[in-house]
Amino acid sequence: MIAFNTYRLTEVLQTVTALLAIVALGVALMTLAAMVVPAAAAWRSIIIEWRSTITLGIAAVSTAGSLYFSEVANYVPCTLCWYQRIAMYPIVVVAAVALWRNIESRVTVAWLSSLGAVVAGYHTIIEWQPDLDAGVCSASGPACTDVWFRSLGFATLASMALIAFVTMLVVNLLPDGATTDD
Repeated sequence: MIAFNTYRLTEVLQTVTALLAIVALGVALMTLAAMVVPAAAAWRSIIIEWRSTITLGIAAVSTAGSLYFSEVANYVPCTLCWYQRIAMYPIVVVAAVALWRNIESRVTVAWLSSLGAVVAGYHTIIEWQPDLDAGVCSASGPACTDVWFRSLGFATLASMALIAFVTMLVVNLLPDGATTDD
């Protein structure tokens, strides 16, 4: 019988989610390149065709990861983590409905991703530079400067959220020539 070892599973998921963040960052960078490099038309077409699926995949994995780390690994979310969840979780629903009904959700996803990216960006900065914390989390819960883990030397929960938000933002801002977005 295989024993369920939450600690070992958590270590593995820390590394796997960090690797997924690197993949997402690569997608974001290639998509940015496709916006300015005419030779990247094939990549641009792929992103446009799979935009809703990419968005749903990133948001769903991010949501599942945040729930695992808080509910199974018992990493208590700070205030900024909750704000990032408020931006991320609805994207799962919006992207799923857009995919299911074959409709555009780019504007909604872009707004939520922008808001989430600002919060995650600030959170990432104060994890690396705690002196810059304005006391956002001082009233309740863990400090926003607390780092539960730093996988592969850079990936924290906040930095992975930042990468997810930025990737979804870039993917959904890639113009496709349509005149209406939502």
